[in-house]
Amino acid sequence: MMERRADRELMQKAEKILWDYNKATGSCICIYDSSLKPNFPGKCGAECSPEKRICPYCMKTNKTDNDNFPCHEMHLNAIKEANKKGGAYIYQCCLGLLFWTSPIYTDGVLSGAIRGSGFLNEKKKTVDFFLNANDNFVMCNNEITNEELKERVDSMPEADDEKVQSLAEMMQICAESLSSGNEDYHEIIRRRTKQQDEIAKITDRLKAQYGNNPINPGYPLEKEKTLLAALRKGDTDEAKKTLIELLAILFFSNPEQFKYVQLRAIELVVLISRVEINPAKSGNLSMEINSQNLKMIQQAKTIEEVTDVLHLVVDRVSDSISSFRGIPHAAALRKAESFIMENFTRKISLKEIADVAGLSPPYFSTIFKEEMGENLSKYLNRQRVEKASRLLLDTDMSLAEIAACCCFEDQSWFSKIFKAYTGISPGKYRNQGGGTIRDIGEDNLSEALKKKKK
Repeated sequence: MMERRADRELMQKAEKILWDYNKATGSCICIYDSSLKPNFPGKCGAECSPEKRICPYCMKTNKTDNDNFPCHEMHLNAIKEANKKGGAYIYQCCLGLLFWTSPIYTDGVLSGAIRGSGFLNEKKKTVDFFLNANDNFVMCNNEITNEELKERVDSMPEADDEKVQSLAEMMQICAESLSSGNEDYHEIIRRRTKQQDEIAKITDRLKAQYGNNPINPGYPLEKEKTLLAALRKGDTDEAKKTLIELLAILFFSNPEQFKYVQLRAIELVVLISRVEINPAKSGNLSMEINSQNLKMIQQAKTIEEVTDVLHLVVDRVSDSISSFRGIPHAAALRKAESFIMENFTRKISLKEIADVAGLSPPYFSTIFKEEMGENLSKYLNRQRVEKASRLLLDTDMSLAEIAACCCFEDQSWFSKIFKAYTGISPGKYRNQGGGTIRDIGEDNLSEALKKKKK
């Protein structure tokens, strides 16, 4: 009862929307319910009258069983193809009549479809060729003769590829408005289809390369390293490209081994979760990745789902990498960070760094703090303290020499800043063989600055 009521409500909503579609485009329309039975709405414009259409004659000979009217199987196959793509699918029958269909989803489940028609592609050539090649062709038990068929076909309007594509896209919009659920399932299917198409291209090359050779590429560790490196650089496009290559090799090397692929995907998620560019702001990243995303991988049932989850993980990690979170400022911050890493051991001003980034000093200072989680002065001191800590442990340089090497104006100022970050003096840090460099608190920094002024 619930299903019948849901079907009835969907049909009523679809009929209203498609009636407007019919009036706007002159296209013929058909709606399929959840069992994929066709229903031609009662209201229909002049363009859908029997004088303009051929298909109604197919139905007239099988009024009691719509499932069995000629071409029904063709339409069902088209709906299945549209479902695979998550979007519009264009096709034509043997007579050259053009059709387009789009799936409707309810909570991610196929719950029906809508179909358009009413135009012909290269009509005379197609129909004449078909009739000449099929001397014994009879149109629906002589419901309409071949001569009448040609006459009716001649009266149908033509449509070029661009027009049919536009009509199909408009119907796709209708289908999406009829679909319901928490997510846009059309978009999910389209995204997964694109991912699998990209993987298939690489798989085909691997098949050509390896053929029936029992030796396969194995797990691509180098691709894994390239993927992680791309994420660290903030290059999302390169990361996704590498992910596709990695998955293609993984799937090719392990056919019919879904559980193994799933385990490898889990390992990959864990590795990706460890990608950190700014430790000061990445605290919640690992927790998010190791809970929500791992659960999604574990619950995946198909290769398509695993692939999609990994793409989502790459997207989320990319969005979470603080250095590149502000997309409009990513290039500017990359330039600034590169410049800082090359020059932080000398005195560099805000203006000098801002000029490299191509921004005004006040604006650069603002976005730098927003994206990096700390102001420029604090960031520079952190880099200098980290370098100093390495020199304290790896060299015999004096504290004064290290202070000068790391751009601290004197040993006293070096000791104050170093202790503010680490909690201990440089000498004690060296004597005990290291320690933990902590986030400098505003109180510690203020205290150090006060002492400097005194």
